[in-house]
This record gives sequence, C-alpha cells and structure tokens, in this order.
Amino acid sequence: MDIDSHPARLWTGGYINVCIANFLMACSFNLLMPTIPLYITEVLGVPQSRTGIVLASYAIALLFVRPFSGYFVDLYSRKKILLVSFIGFVAIFSGYFFVTTVLFFVAIRFLHGITWGFTTVSSSTLAIDLVPSERRAEGIGYYGTFTNVAMAIAPFIAIHIYGAYGFPVLLGCAMGMGVLGILAVTLIKAPVREKTVRKKLSLDRFFLLRAWPIFINQLFPSFAWGTIGPFVAQYGKEINIPNAGIYFLFWAGGIMLSRVFAGRLVDRGHIHKVNMIAMVIVALAFFGFAHYHNIYAFCLAGFFIGIGFGMMFPALQTLYINMADNNQRGTANSTYLVGFDIGLAIGMLLGGFISGHHSFEALFMVSGLVCLISVVIYGAISKPLFERKRLR
Repeated sequence: MDIDSHPARLWTGGYINVCIANFLMACSFNLLMPTIPLYITEVLGVPQSRTGIVLASYAIALLFVRPFSGYFVDLYSRKKILLVSFIGFVAIFSGYFFVTTVLFFVAIRFLHGITWGFTTVSSSTLAIDLVPSERRAEGIGYYGTFTNVAMAIAPFIAIHIYGAYGFPVLLGCAMGMGVLGILAVTLIKAPVREKTVRKKLSLDRFFLLRAWPIFINQLFPSFAWGTIGPFVAQYGKEINIPNAGIYFLFWAGGIMLSRVFAGRLVDRGHIHKVNMIAMVIVALAFFGFAHYHNIYAFCLAGFFIGIGFGMMFPALQTLYINMADNNQRGTANSTYLVGFDIGLAIGMLLGGFISGHHSFEALFMVSGLVCLISVVIYGAISKPLFERKRLR
C-alpha cells in the first residue's frame, strides 16, 4: 500500500500540548465572563445599562494589540511569545483581589485584554504550524473546540463557585488553571521555522487587506456571540432558570457535534455551504431563545447556537488563512481575531444598553437579525471575493 494514501497525522505531541494549554487558558479566562456582570451589579452597584462598558474594556484592549501581536508572531518565536504573554496573563489575575471601584475594574480588564491578545494569536498560529496542511480546517476546528468547551464548562462551574464560595475563591481557581496552562506550554515542541526576513513596515503586515470585506461580514455574527457569555446568566435568572450555566453545557455539546463533520466538509471544498447554513442556524436559534421561556427551549437554543457557531468560526478563519501567504499566517490569524473582537466588543457594549433600556428578549432578537444580515452579505460579497483572491 502506498504510504501517501494514509492521512497525515494530526494528533502529534506538540498539537495536543498546544490544545491543552489553550483549553486551560480559556478556562481561566472564562471563569470570570458570566460572574463579572453579577459581581459588578450586586457588589459594586453598577447599573445594568453600564455593565457593557466594564465587560467590553478587555475587548477594546484587544483591538489595540491584535494587529501588533500578529506581526510579532510572524517575526519572532511563537512559543516564546506565548510563554511570556501567558505568564503575564496569569499574573494580572491578582489585580482583581484589590478591585474596589468600577474604574479599577476597567483598568484590570484592559490589561488582561492586552495579554489575552498576545496569548490567543501566538497559540492559534502555533497550532496551525503544527497541523498538516491537508487537514488544516479539521485541525483548526478541533483546536477551537478546546476553546469552546472551556467557554462552556467554565461558566457553568463559575456560577456555582461564585454562588457557594464567592469571587475571591473563583479568582484562585482561575489562577490555578492558568499555572497549569503555562506548564503545558513549556512541553510544546515547536516546529523549526525558516528565519524571517524583516520587511519594511506596511499596513498589510498588521492587517490582511485583501480580506477586508470578509472582515466586515464577520462583525455581524461576532456581535451575536458577544451577547451570549456576559448576559445569559442574567437572562436565565430573570426567567427563573435554575443555574443558567446549564446553557453553556448544551452550547458545548452543539460545538463538539459540529466539529465531527464541519471541518471535514470545509477541507472537501464546501466552505461556503458550511458558513451560510451555520449563520441561518444561529439566527433561528436566537429567535427561539428570545421567544420561549422554559428550561427545554433554553437548553435547545444553546445547543443549536453551539452547532452554528461551531461550524461557522473555524470556516471563517480558514477563509483568512487560505487568502494569506505562509509568512502572513500570524497576520491572517490576528485579522480574524480582530474582527471577532470588534464584533464581541460591540455586542457587549450594545448588549448592556439594550438589555438595560429594553429587555434581554430584544437583545437576542437583534442578535438573530444580524446573523440573517450576515448570510446576505456572505452570499453577495464574501463568497465571490474569496473565490477571486484565494491562494489555496
């Protein structure tokens, strides 16, 4: 039998370690995501309409750091950047112990956003380096699954810890997971890269210019994503769902199920079908989430939102990667993440305003609507643009 008939190995030691490090990093960060709105409203007395400002401060920091992180990741050792930024990320958790004012909270979240920006770009780019090119979408999908499962499990655990033991214990758990993640990073065997020649600085070293219409398209579903993590716990509490963190478990289930088939479909050339179907699924699930107030609808909506986003975001990331030269992988990755961050920040900022001045139902209806708009933009602009400018 010809050896080339065997698929290239995906689950190498390096790839497994970068996925574990990513999972622990995401767990430590997402332990705070659903509990910060509860803490700042219940303990610091911040009005609901202003919670978005605190929540979005880290995402605003990401907007400043993502393009530069992509540039540095393309130029220097990705493992070293990941290790240094991860250590800084964990160290900043200690600042939350001393928060007494909203402004201090915003400052700490901003600093956390800076380190989070470097860790996520270096980690995801290192993962792409470790994945065989013919299994890239599949590898990106599984890597993203570790993030998404962490984003599901961590909030569920966090709400329980916060309610039973308080915010300081929760911070200790987050720091502990972060330390374990740093240990996982040290075990990564990064591939040897050719020495990168320093090029004259230009905008395309920080942003993948050829993909800017896809970047605009991505803002719409990213906005919808930004309305989930910070507000689901409050929404569940309002409609009398016991431990609203159960939403995130079903969300994770949907994400994991989508990874079974979505990455392979993308690698087989069905990237546009995957993206457009995913956007429709998310839109319909958000509409159901807003309209039906019972535990079954609450969990089912989480499951289908998870399936849709689990299909969509790795496929969108693959669009950027396949439009970039190999020496611009970091730039492509950071461009994708900047689009995610801007949408996320807008979702958080407007999410606090809409839920505070109108209702959570109105917020999730808006999220469904923007996902439907993204389908139209994708079919009319993103799809033909990608086919014209793709490099692989």
